[in-house]
Amino acid sequence: MPENTTPALPPVADFADLDMPAALLKTLGEQGVTEPFPIQAATLPNSLAGRDLLGRGRTGSGKTLAFGLPLIARTAGSKAEPKAPLALVLVPTRELAQQVTDALTPYAGALRLRLATVVGGMSISRQAGALRRGAEVVVATPGRLKDLIERGDVELGQVRITVLDEADQMADMGFMPQVTALLKQVAPGGQTMLFSATLDQNVDRLVKQFLSDPVVHSVDPSAGAVTTMEHHVLHLQDETDKKAVTARIAARDGRVILFVDTKRSADRLAKRLLANGVYAAPLHGGRSQPQRNRTLEQFKDGRVTALVATNVAARGIHVDDLDLVVNVDPPTEHKDYLHRGGRTARAGESGSVVTLVLPEQKREVQRLMRHAGIQPRTTQVRSTDEELVEITGAREPSGVAVVIAVPEPTPAQAGDASKPRRSRRSRGSRGAGSGAGKPAAEGQQRQPRQPRSANAAKAGAGSGATSGTAAGGARRRSGGAGAAAKTGAAAGGNRRGRGPRQAAA
Repeated sequence: MPENTTPALPPVADFADLDMPAALLKTLGEQGVTEPFPIQAATLPNSLAGRDLLGRGRTGSGKTLAFGLPLIARTAGSKAEPKAPLALVLVPTRELAQQVTDALTPYAGALRLRLATVVGGMSISRQAGALRRGAEVVVATPGRLKDLIERGDVELGQVRITVLDEADQMADMGFMPQVTALLKQVAPGGQTMLFSATLDQNVDRLVKQFLSDPVVHSVDPSAGAVTTMEHHVLHLQDETDKKAVTARIAARDGRVILFVDTKRSADRLAKRLLANGVYAAPLHGGRSQPQRNRTLEQFKDGRVTALVATNVAARGIHVDDLDLVVNVDPPTEHKDYLHRGGRTARAGESGSVVTLVLPEQKREVQRLMRHAGIQPRTTQVRSTDEELVEITGAREPSGVAVVIAVPEPTPAQAGDASKPRRSRRSRGSRGAGSGAGKPAAEGQQRQPRQPRSANAAKAGAGSGATSGTAAGGARRRSGGAGAAAKTGAAAGGNRRGRGPRQAAA
C-alpha cells in the first residue's frame, strides 16, 4: 500500500458531521442508513474535500456509498451538456454496474442529477440516447464506454470526478489498456478514487500514473478478518460423491450460490439440479444481459433457490440474507476466493463459505487459503453424513423434475410476434404456389417436392422469374414454385426473406 504525504482528515462518527447537502442527509435516513460503516467514516471527510483516494475494504463493507456520496455531493448544482458527463464510475462487470446504479439512484435523484448506465449486452442506441440528452453521472464498463466514445456519442473532457470500483480486477492485464486510455481522456486535475476489496501490486501502476498524493485507507483487509463469516473445506472421496454432496446442498431450505469454473459446467449443473427437483439457474457471461437480469431477479425473490455461477457473479452482486456460498470448483486465485465469499456475511450479517475439495486438489487449496489469509475448518464428509447437514443445511432433493417459469410476453409483444408483416414479395409469391406466402408459424407444413417434367420445370422457371436477368432465371429454375413456397414459409411473408419480428427479450 502506498503512503500519503499529506495527513488524512480524521474519521467521523455520524453522517451529520459531514459537509453534505441536507437532501443527501435526508435521503440517507429514508434509506435506513443511520451511521457510517468504517470505510465510509474513514474516507468521506477526505473525498468530500476533493482528495484522491485509495481505499481498501472487503466486498459488502459499504464501498459504494463511500465513493458515491462524495461524487454526488460534489457534482450537485452542475448540469452536464449533451454527451459530456461530469462524473464517471468505471466497473469491471455489468452486474456491478447495475448494483452501483441501483445504490446511487435515490441519492442522485434527491439532488436532481441524471444517472446513465453504460454496459455491454444492452441496447447501445438507448444508452447513446441517454448520453445525448445529458447525464451528470455515468456508470460504465470500459468496453461499452470505449465503443460509445468511438461512435461520437460521449466525450470525457468534462469529467472532474473518476471512480474505479473493484480496482484490482480493473488493473488486470485484460482491463489495463482500456482503463488507462479512458483515464487519459478525463479532465486533468480532477479527483480520482480507487476502491476494492483487494489492492495488489497491479494497482500501483494506476496509482502512480493517475493519483496525486492519495489518501490511503485499509479497512476490513480481507474476508478472513470478518468474524461473522465461517470458512469450511470439505474433503470428498471422488467425483461421484461430489455430485451427490452438491445436489444435497443445493436442495437446502434457503438460497445458495454455487460457484463453478466454466460456463458449460454451470449449464450442466443447473440442468442436473432441475432434474432432481432443485429450482436452479445458471449465471455466466455466455447468457444475454436480459437473461442474466431475469435470473438475478428470480434468485432475489426466491423463485430460484440455487444460483449456479461462474466468477461473473463474484463481484457486484448483492443479495439480502444470503448465508451460504459454495465453491463447487475451488477458485485458482485467492482474490477470486475473497470475492466469491464476499457474497455472504455482508454488512454485518453472518454467513458461511464452503469449498468442496477432491483428493488431487488438497495441496492447491491449502496454498489458496494461505494466500487468502484464511484458516478454514476442514472436514472429511460423505453425502449422507450428518456433519454435512450441520454445516450447510443439506437435505435430500425431491427427485421430481421442476421448471423455472419464464415471464409471459406482454400482449403488445405477443401481437408483434404472432403477426408478421406482409410485404409485396409475399403477395407476389401467391402465383408461384398455393400458400407460398403464409408464415410457418401458422402450422402449415410444406408439401414434399414432387418430380417435375421438363415442361413443368419451364413453367416453374417462367412463373418464378421476375427480374428478367439470367441470374434471376437460374435461381428460379433451381427451385421453381417449390422454392418460392419454401422461401415464403421460412420468411413468414416478410420482405427480402427476413423472419418475423421477435418479441422483446
